[in-house]
Amino acid sequence: MKALLSLTAGLALLVAAPQVTHAQIATPAASPKSVVQQRVGLTDVTITYSRPSLKGRAAFGASSPLAPLGKRWRTGANATTTIKFSDDVTLEGKKVPAGEYGIYTIPNAAEWTVVISKNTKQGADVDGFKDTDNVASFTVKPYKTATKVETFTINFSDLTPATANVDMVWATTGAKFKVTSDVDPKVMAQIDEKVVKNATPTANDLAAAAVYYYDNNKDMKQALTWIQKANEKDPKFWNVHTEAKIRMKMKDYKGAAAAAEQSKKLALASTPPNTDYAKMNDDLVTETKKPAAK
Repeated sequence: MKALLSLTAGLALLVAAPQVTHAQIATPAASPKSVVQQRVGLTDVTITYSRPSLKGRAAFGASSPLAPLGKRWRTGANATTTIKFSDDVTLEGKKVPAGEYGIYTIPNAAEWTVVISKNTKQGADVDGFKDTDNVASFTVKPYKTATKVETFTINFSDLTPATANVDMVWATTGAKFKVTSDVDPKVMAQIDEKVVKNATPTANDLAAAAVYYYDNNKDMKQALTWIQKANEKDPKFWNVHTEAKIRMKMKDYKGAAAAAEQSKKLALASTPPNTDYAKMNDDLVTETKKPAAK
């Protein structure tokens, strides 16, 4: 009986004893992970990479321990640097379908080779590549930076409504490639659905269609028709200003001046008064007088 009680007590102690876990100590990474995202046109572009620092070492030299010239580089540290596109894009003239890819580069003094690969798991094993995994390959010219960059950086620069550059910078060297989003077919499809084929388009959709036509030098007569309809429905000072700009581009200087004056009046009557638009309209009226003065 005593033996049974002793065994029971021993089991109770085992059950009651706290469980000891050994969690790994968390320390900062030498090359921390970074994620940068940019909408290019109507396409979301996401880059995930790790950021090594020079720490007194050389980058892009013949014997560099970080990114030696003439050798394939994972374009960062640790895991493969990846780039993800929500839609089909064009990279330096090369078509690339929507999806996630690895970015690998071969830096050289006169040019860099950029390889977009289906392989996103290669990591440091840059010699284990298969050319069949390549989706696109192109060369870009490197440039010298104004200041020394200690930590490798990838960012987006030179944005336009349909393009952006992916800029890779480290030490005193930078290289970039252009991402082009196929915007026009998507926008035109929306205009066709919401404006052209819609018997009752909203003032906002009419104005958006007119602005797109103006910005992209499409049919100005059609743009004018749409913006006039928008202003008939709901005259906002910024939309009336768009009408003035469209008329100006069509060389209807008298009509442009009249629309600008109307836009200015509406801008100053808003709460609070929009003096920026008032000045923009004054400047436009001044522009309408220049052709007559020649």
